[in-house]
Amino acid sequence: MSQASALLHLVEDTIGLSLPIRLRTWDGSEAGPPEAPVVVIRNRRALRHVLWSPGELGLARAYVQGDLDVEGDLGEALRAVWDAVRDARAADGAAGRPRLRPRQVAHAAALAVRLGALGRRPPRPAAESVLTGALHSKERDLAAISHHYDLSNDFYELILDRNMAYSSGFHATPELTLEEAQTAKLHLVCRKLGLQPGMQMVDIGSGWGSLTLFAAEHYGVHVTGVTLSVEQRDYVMDRAAERGLQDRVQVSLRHFRDLEASGVRDAEIDAIASIEMGEHVGDAEYVVFTESIHRYLKPGGRVLIQQMSRSNDAPGDRPGGGPFIETYIAPDMHMKPLPKTLGLIAAAGLEIRDVQAMREHYPQTVAAWAANLEDSWDRAVKTIGEEYARVWRLYLTGGALAFEENRMGVDQILAVKPSARGVSGMPSSPLHWLPAESTPPTR
Repeated sequence: MSQASALLHLVEDTIGLSLPIRLRTWDGSEAGPPEAPVVVIRNRRALRHVLWSPGELGLARAYVQGDLDVEGDLGEALRAVWDAVRDARAADGAAGRPRLRPRQVAHAAALAVRLGALGRRPPRPAAESVLTGALHSKERDLAAISHHYDLSNDFYELILDRNMAYSSGFHATPELTLEEAQTAKLHLVCRKLGLQPGMQMVDIGSGWGSLTLFAAEHYGVHVTGVTLSVEQRDYVMDRAAERGLQDRVQVSLRHFRDLEASGVRDAEIDAIASIEMGEHVGDAEYVVFTESIHRYLKPGGRVLIQQMSRSNDAPGDRPGGGPFIETYIAPDMHMKPLPKTLGLIAAAGLEIRDVQAMREHYPQTVAAWAANLEDSWDRAVKTIGEEYARVWRLYLTGGALAFEENRMGVDQILAVKPSARGVSGMPSSPLHWLPAESTPPTR
């Protein structure tokens, strides 16, 4: 039996299903369906990664370091494997990682010896995050944000649209370009918030300033962006100066828990936005987050939270989306089921007025990012290195599948701080802020 045949047989026997992939090992042997996506195991180190870290993390490490690869469409390969695993679980009612029986352990050990796969633990890829300190302390949050968002402004300019929006776009129609979908999303957010010239707005987790700059430029509001990323703060202030928006834009390099130090005062803010930042807030800290929003808003002030979620049946011990995402992309991320987030917002005294599901929009956004990455692959590798570029290829491909298959969602949640007498000042219909591509108010 060839190396590829022996290895594929072991894997299929362990997980209890036939894999819809073709396997090629470093000796050139192949096994599996001839027309299936080809998974290439380039060397023994790939197997050592999996032996030392069985499951998703070991496979990711092997892929990131180039020891394991996929010929052809990576998304097609991942989709085929997910479909097979899901069908097998549905057939026998099983869930979770399969447990090896003693016979399988002995078989695996013997095959590892035969293939020369036993050895020291391979070094971890440099792209992995290594955090220390108390979970969701300000210092650790800073390190977690820096790991991902301070990677390289030049790299993010390759991937994102000209708005530099790093969040789901609003694809009202399939033919919209990435930039059109992001611009539609920004208009939608601003209209939901009821922005008018002269208003005071806070953008928590302002990123590269897509909403901060857009709201100031097109809706005439004064915006305080809040970020923990030095790279992002400097980028936004440079763009503000280029557009002559210095008098309407400031960016505070602070934790959201320190907003008061940025000059934000209780009950003085007309509108607050948080676009895909809430996922980085821990469960315990989310209460502080929503209570702070309530405290800073004026009576009648609105908040728009666009936030990713995980399904209700997702494992509670993986709130960040799984070992790969939590290790390489968003360490300490805490996605919540949507009902839990809504409960926390309401408990802070905010009245929820509208929830718009946007799950189907995200795969279109991610597909555009992935196409930009592939089109700029050589420049991306030159900018951030091949390991980080491979992390991003895997991240975007797997992320799109998670939204497609309803393992993750994303929603826009609009809430208001009612007056002491319960007056919201909200329009009676969401038609007030639709369609998203409507022009901004005249100044």
